Amino acid sequence: MTAQSTLTPEQAPPRGQPAVTRLLRKLAESPEAGVIVACVLVFAIIAANAPTYTSVGNLQVMGRDLAQVGILAVGESVVILTGGIDLSVGALAGLAGILTAWFNVNQGLPAPVAILLTLLICAGVGVWHGTMVTRLNVPPFVITLVTYTIAQGMALAITTGTPINGIDPLFSNLSQYYIGRVPVPALFFLGAVVIAWFALERTYVGRQIYAVGGNREAARLAGIPIARRVTSAYVSSAVLAGVVGVLVIGRMNVADPSVGSGWELTAIAAAVVGGVSLFGGEGRMVGIAAGAILLEFIANGLLALHVNTYYQTVVQGAVLGAAILLDRLRARLFGRIRR
Repeated sequence: MTAQSTLTPEQAPPRGQPAVTRLLRKLAESPEAGVIVACVLVFAIIAANAPTYTSVGNLQVMGRDLAQVGILAVGESVVILTGGIDLSVGALAGLAGILTAWFNVNQGLPAPVAILLTLLICAGVGVWHGTMVTRLNVPPFVITLVTYTIAQGMALAITTGTPINGIDPLFSNLSQYYIGRVPVPALFFLGAVVIAWFALERTYVGRQIYAVGGNREAARLAGIPIARRVTSAYVSSAVLAGVVGVLVIGRMNVADPSVGSGWELTAIAAAVVGGVSLFGGEGRMVGIAAGAILLEFIANGLLALHVNTYYQTVVQGAVLGAAILLDRLRARLFGRIRR
């Protein structure tokens, strides 16, 4: 007695096609293939031309920088998957660092309590965003831009433009310690990616978030609690921005009110390069992580190659455009144009 195959004719692999060819085709059809290949090529090209690029010290620097961009990108991506956008993550990260230091230094609260209070405030900001978007139909662009402006102003108002010094050594321990040779912030990024991957791709709630972003009306008719799912996405984004703010003041050993400006654009770029559709409902965590890694490879590589500062932004834009073009060509080739 032999077991019968349950594959339909469309699912069964073509007869006579070598296993290696089938594996390569399967990898090429993956939505994340383009950005992963770009990561490998960019790293190899820069490493071949800049001897210091692959040194342990430089890789550790990239790990810390990656935590900053990558964690923000993870939170931003969850919001984009619901069809929204969060322009406040950079300014909120900067304000979170200021609030944490202010609670710790000016109010004398222990560092863990200061961190917990800051993250609760960030969660409240996420609830505010979700409520305004779902209950009053305020466009996400508008409400998060308002928060962006307020957060920047509050950071300056609290500090009167002067950095806060004398923060608890716990902050520097979080940002400057290593496990083995891996900097702790890089592990924070890895943890955020794994948790987000599990929540989005292995839970019922995660599938509902994709459904809300893919077709909101269909999700409503299916009985999905749209308001709660959208609000949870904004809360996740705001809390992760708070985590970045805490890590940054530990790395700098000071809370600077000028920190965070422009980081939201980098987070959005990492998400889009990683395959997240700005229309919502599409994108996977593997691609988002790869997008953040690609941006860090390029940014650090330009410094290692001593590229003139004036041309670094031009090169970054050109490489990112090429990555997006390759991804679109791959999607068209395999008949999987997502939008």
